[in-house]
Amino acid sequence: MFLTDNGRTRPLWYRIVAGAGLACALAACSQEPAAPEAEPDAAAKAAPAEPAEAAADQTTTMSTEELRASAAKAYQESRLYAPAGDNAMEYYLGLRDRQPGDAGVSSALTDLLPMTVIATEQSRDREDFEEARRLLALIERADKQHPALQRLGNSIDAAEEAVTQRAEQQQLTAEQEAERRQQLEEERQRQQLLQQEQAAKELAAQQEAERQAEEEQAVAEEAAAQRAAQQRAAEQRAAEERAAQAAAAAATPTAADLRAISTPAPRYPPEALRSGQGGEVLVEFTVGADGSVSSARVVRADPPRVFDREAVAAVRRWRFEPVAAPVTTRRTIAFTPGG
Repeated sequence: MFLTDNGRTRPLWYRIVAGAGLACALAACSQEPAAPEAEPDAAAKAAPAEPAEAAADQTTTMSTEELRASAAKAYQESRLYAPAGDNAMEYYLGLRDRQPGDAGVSSALTDLLPMTVIATEQSRDREDFEEARRLLALIERADKQHPALQRLGNSIDAAEEAVTQRAEQQQLTAEQEAERRQQLEEERQRQQLLQQEQAAKELAAQQEAERQAEEEQAVAEEAAAQRAAQQRAAEQRAAEERAAQAAAAAATPTAADLRAISTPAPRYPPEALRSGQGGEVLVEFTVGADGSVSSARVVRADPPRVFDREAVAAVRRWRFEPVAAPVTTRRTIAFTPGG
């Protein structure tokens, strides 16, 4: 589920973190005593830049390995953007200065930027302008073209001006302001701890979902590869079977392969010979591997039952050259008187 704010789409965890920060800010404001205070001087306004500069100086003195180890440790311990000088955001920025083309560093900064923007807004809303400007400086270091920079800077200036005007109107005392700042620091630390823990959980869940998706994709690809391999194996077996059948068919002899050695003529039936009767008989027979004839039978006779017996007897005496396998064939035997 997402939330739309000024044309930007924000995830559900934004509303969770932002809502908590706003509630705490309102609680802090409701506890502020109504007392006057003088406007902070120029030196106090310039103070927020010092922690960022000190942190930058610290990262420049660390080696690349130290920066990488510190960034990973801060990330794992949910020190994503605070405290100043010891958080993942600053360590990764230092790493990027050393290795601008590191894809892992760029990815980490991309993940951290939205949470830093939210933390900046929450610091502004609880009137912790020093922290808000520190976080804003981190965002600007990470992405000078970030679309939220101008909006955040303007809103921080406006909120700080409103607080200044309220302070002038209420004329808070120095002790009351010190107490307010102490409460603000305690609230900041508590809120930052909660926010960073929640953000770390969100990131861990996202990374786990991506890991599971990659595993599912790998399983699907492996299953597809297995199916493809099985299909190829089946096609290969079918091709081998077809080849074996073709080879067997080629090796099986046919009637055209028969070579006769001896085909004695049939005896002419005396009755048919005396009467001058002729005819023909279609005989089916099987030539064995040794060339002998077996299983002879009459398929058709014209006239019937006149020349059948002599035709079959003659065929049984025939001999052929040996063949690789038995061959069944048919021959027509003609009976012609005086032929």
